[in-house]
Amino acid sequence: MKNTIESNQKCIIVEGNIGAGKTTFLKMVKKYLNLQIVYEPLDKWQNVNGTENLLAQFYQDTQRWAYTFQTYAFVTRVLAQEEGARNNPYAVQLLERSVYSDRYCFARNCFEMGTMTALEWKLYQEWFSWLVESYTIKPDGFIYLQTDPKVCKQRIVSRARKDDEDVPLEYLEKLHQKHEEWLVHKIGVMPYLKETPVLILPCDKDFENDIAEQEKHVEKIVEFLKFSQNSNEIQKQITSITL
Repeated sequence: MKNTIESNQKCIIVEGNIGAGKTTFLKMVKKYLNLQIVYEPLDKWQNVNGTENLLAQFYQDTQRWAYTFQTYAFVTRVLAQEEGARNNPYAVQLLERSVYSDRYCFARNCFEMGTMTALEWKLYQEWFSWLVESYTIKPDGFIYLQTDPKVCKQRIVSRARKDDEDVPLEYLEKLHQKHEEWLVHKIGVMPYLKETPVLILPCDKDFENDIAEQEKHVEKIVEFLKFSQNSNEIQKQITSITL
């Protein structure tokens, strides 16, 4: 049974390391462009059945909770994306992360670090491939916020989010390498992902308080969306501010 959502909207995914500034970036983009933002379902991970913070448990005891968390992350991401798609008045849907970053960065890293067993990793890959092919909407493009791990660490410390404030630099460096292999070099990815366009935005420089940097990023995004078959219609719909 294939995904039943029929839509001409384009699905673009914003990817990046922990602390790269994805949420800040999405809020910034929304100020300039008419498109739908679907944030990472962080609230669901922090409040499972109103009693459990699965994200916190993952960080506190990764070996125990890695497979459980990655499974739940997949489900909640797909549900958030589908719900957004059903209620999207715009031509473009912009997602914060995806099941692909889970697969190629976070779950893979758990396996390589030994916090996910070989059996768990095999099971994860098998059901992931089947569900992605059968039930998920394929992305039209990725926007990669390419950020130095040291900068990510500084931003994590500055934002002081309880669940991930103690993430070590070494962990961020491993995740950075995974993002580079996947989005820049496209090593070991599904065939259709090799053809999926990627816009790489260098984000070491602070853009939250720099209007010129914001406008530079937005101009690149608008240009990036021109790869679409309906680029003229999308151009008319997304632009809300003349840069």
